[in-house]
Parts: sequence; C-alpha cells; structure tokens
Amino acid sequence: MAGLVECVPNFSEGRDRSVLDAIAREIEGVAGVRLLDVDPGADTNRTVVTLVGSPAGVAEAAFRAIRCASALIDMSRHKGAHPRMGATDVCPFVPVSGVTMEDCVEIARAVGERVGRELAIPIYLYEHAASRPERRSLADIRAGEYEGLADKLKDPAWVPDFGPAAFNARSGATVIGARDFLIAYNVNLNTRDKRLANEVALNIRETGRIARDSSGAQVLAEDGSPVRKPGLLRAVRAVGWSIEEYGCAQVSINLLNYHLTPPHLAFEACVTEAAKLGLRVTGSELVGLIPLDAMRSAGRYYLERQGESTGVPDAELVHVAVQSLGLNDISPFDPMKKIIEYRVREGGRLLIDRSVRDFVDELSTDSPAPGGGSVAALCGALGAALAAMVANLTVGKKGHEAAREEMIKIAEDGQRLKDAFLDDIDRDTDAFNAVMAAGRLPKKTAQEQQAREEAIQEASREAIRVPLGVLERTAAVLDLAEAAATRGNPNSASDAAVAALVTVACAEGAYDNVMINLPGIADKGWARDVASRAGSLLASTSDRGQKISERVRARLEEQAQD
Repeated sequence: MAGLVECVPNFSEGRDRSVLDAIAREIEGVAGVRLLDVDPGADTNRTVVTLVGSPAGVAEAAFRAIRCASALIDMSRHKGAHPRMGATDVCPFVPVSGVTMEDCVEIARAVGERVGRELAIPIYLYEHAASRPERRSLADIRAGEYEGLADKLKDPAWVPDFGPAAFNARSGATVIGARDFLIAYNVNLNTRDKRLANEVALNIRETGRIARDSSGAQVLAEDGSPVRKPGLLRAVRAVGWSIEEYGCAQVSINLLNYHLTPPHLAFEACVTEAAKLGLRVTGSELVGLIPLDAMRSAGRYYLERQGESTGVPDAELVHVAVQSLGLNDISPFDPMKKIIEYRVREGGRLLIDRSVRDFVDELSTDSPAPGGGSVAALCGALGAALAAMVANLTVGKKGHEAAREEMIKIAEDGQRLKDAFLDDIDRDTDAFNAVMAAGRLPKKTAQEQQAREEAIQEASREAIRVPLGVLERTAAVLDLAEAAATRGNPNSASDAAVAALVTVACAEGAYDNVMINLPGIADKGWARDVASRAGSLLASTSDRGQKISERVRARLEEQAQD
C-alpha cells in the first residue's frame, strides 16, 4: 500500500448538519482520500472528522475543509462546552503507513502556510510540527480560547507561525500539527469492581500514582508538591471504570505512541498486574481504528512466544493477534472495519482483491490496463512468496536447527517484499490510467496546453517510477531465493529455483515497461540516467537468477540419476 496519512480536523460546529455535510463534500471530492467518520457533539458544538489517504490527497482535502469551515462557521457567534479558538480548531496529521513523522510535519507546515496565505487565518504549529518548545502543547496554545485571541495576537511571544498577526473575528485561529496515532484500547477484567480496575490502571500508566509513606500519607517534594511513583508503561494513559452493558470492569487505555508501547505489551502488563490482585483478564476491546502495523507486531509477538515462524502473511498475523488479545470477547472484531488500511481499500476496488480467474480474465480483455507492468509485479510477488514458503518449510525441521533464525528472517523479508510487489500491481495500472487521463485534459488555450503537458510529464514519470521500483526490488528477492536454495529445506529446492526464475521474468517485464515510457519524457538527461540504471539492474538480475536456477537444476538432475 502506498503512503497513508490520517487527518483528524476538529470543527467548531456540532449542531448544523448542513455545515457538516458541506465540509464532508469538500473532503470526498478529493481523489485518493476516504472520509471515515464525522462525529458531531451538540453540547460541545464541535465535530471531529476522520479522513485518510495519500499525503498529497490528505493535504488538499484538509485545506478545502478548512476553507469551507471558514466560509460557513462564524466564531463570533459560537458557544460550546469544548475549548476552542477557531472555526477549524485543530488539524493534526498522523502517519499511518509508508510515511514518517517528518513527512507529516512537512504536510502540516505546507498546509499551515497555505491556509495562512490564502485564507488570512492565523496558524500555530503544535506537537511534532511545533516551531518552538513552548508551542508543542495544544492546551498551551489554546489557552484563553477564542475570546482571548485578539489580545494574544498583540503579544510578540504569540506571533503566528503562518498567516497575519491580526484578529480574524469570523474564523479565529487554527492549530495545525503532526502527532502519533492514538489507539484507544480497553482491557476487560473478570470483575465489576471499578476500584480494582483503577488499581491496575495506576500501576501501568506512565504517570503512575502519588507516592505514599508507610502511614499512607502523601510523600512531598521540597516544593511541597506530591511525589509520583511512575507506572510501568511509557506513553500510556489509563483509568479504571465499570461498564454495566458489558457486565465487567475495564482498564481504559490511551496508547499515545504505539511504537513505544504497542497494544500487546499493554495487554500483557494488565495480565500481570491483574493477577497480583486475584483478577483475570478475559479479553480486550479496540475503540476506533488501529494501524495494520500494530496488529502485525502483536501477531509476531505471540508467534515468537509459541516458537513459530513469524514470516507469515498479514492475514495470519492479524488472526493470531485477535485470538491472543481476546478482541472478540465483547463483540466480534472485524479486521476490515477496524484496521485503518483495510478500511481505506474496502469495497474490492483493488486488482489484488480479485480472484485469480477474475484478474486473468480482466487481463485478457481489450482494456490496456492491467497489462505487462502489473504482471511483472505479480511475478515479483510470486518469487518473494516462494522464497518465504521454502524458508517456512525449513523452520522447525530436524537437521536444520542452525538455519532457524536465518530462515525466519528470510520468511519475514519475503512477506514484506511480496506485499510491496502486490501493491505495485495496482500502482502500475493507476499510473497508466493517470497518463491517459492527462492526455484527455483540455488544450484550447496556451495555459491549458502548458498545464496538460506538465500533467503528462509527471504522469509519465510515475509510469516509469513504478516499474523501476519493481526492477530495483528484484535483487532482494534473489538474495532470499539463493539463500533458500542453498541452505533451505532440500525437498523444496525446486520451489527456490522457480522463485529465481519468476523473479527474472519480473525484472525483464519491469525493464520493458520502463523503456517503453522513456521516449515521452522531455528531460532527456533524466531519461538517459534511468535507462542506464535499468539496464544495469536487468543485466545483474537476469544473470544471477539464471545461475541460481541452473545450480538447483544440476543438483536435481544429479539426484535423479542416483
């Protein structure tokens, strides 16, 4: 899957559905973006919107939504229970997959600059995008709220990061930033007692609890403030509560950075702490969405504990995670609804979601896409999958104990490469369709002709970048195939040889798809560089893949004659 960014803008309107519908239409009108949720609150007079998509698409959708809100929401008339300072109060960008926090910081700054320049709204950057330490906290920036904004903007310490240092009575100010993905996660206990659940929460959350001496009195620091005994887990907030509907108490957890503390470690900490109180964890509940990476990590964690190979497909990792965390304890856990990457591609649009027959049938029609580029990527996926298969057939086999760790690594790398090639099946078709769409742009005026040519050039470059990336990745697959053929289960040597052969086919097909698009590139220097690099990659891959196959074949023929 290509890079995926989540955006969670909060708008200061929770009662007028027509305003929210207009904002939603702006978001849904952007290609490469999916609107996941619109959650209004009447008392707070505030709506939280969740959208996800490509970095460029999310940036554009966020700007359009902010622009729409500035036109339809008048802050001078706004009343609500939630703290706020603008029509679009806060707009965070969150990395989901294939992007870094630094990427989201760049998006936040670019959107902030555009909003400030085009809409004349004061913009403050926060969290990872903050321009200075004292602006990292949203609460600090929002102090004084809308009512205190006019005076705040007169203070040199509060000059906006973008936009005018002038009070915009209608739109107020907007806080834009980049933050980690927050996972709301509840662990279920076999008790209704809120007090016991809160004991577990106090023990695991980062801030812990107030320290007390042997008499039960608070321990105080020199300045008179209470000393806190930190909890077990970093970047974790937690509290205990009891849910009558579920008939149990829960440890309600916010995982502020799941890379520091993933759900499975929070779950295991609750298991340990609950046991100390005579309690048992019965399962857990995910509130909202979760990144696929967090589910993968949980699946690998429990497979490792079981002594099994972790180089298995995502579907198996997710299944192991769901079972191990007891995510079906309260209600059925549907990965297609709860995993954010799956929600984005829901609906079966992708070629890779089709059956083999459906894909081949589509391939055989007079439609020019999917075509050779998608088939080349499919060959790469098959090669990586075969290498992973041989590795998994080696793990745990008698006589191959010394190769165990290497084979697990090969299986994991094979799964990662397989998924990347699968993504390229659709990316190649999308790139071709983009070239065709650019060619259909209007060209009546000189301005339209220039815009059309620029669109054609960029689409053509992408149509080259995709197969070039496929070609570049083939060397890594051959590394896996060669190791599997040499040190893997000898009963699967033929599979390793086929992995090498289909990878050669992948490389040759990808090379041809690079070359066929190069004549249309206006920058001939760039085209020559790409052609040279592609030629070197193809020569290396073809020669090496054939040699791997020949070595295996010679061994098989020798064995057949014994």
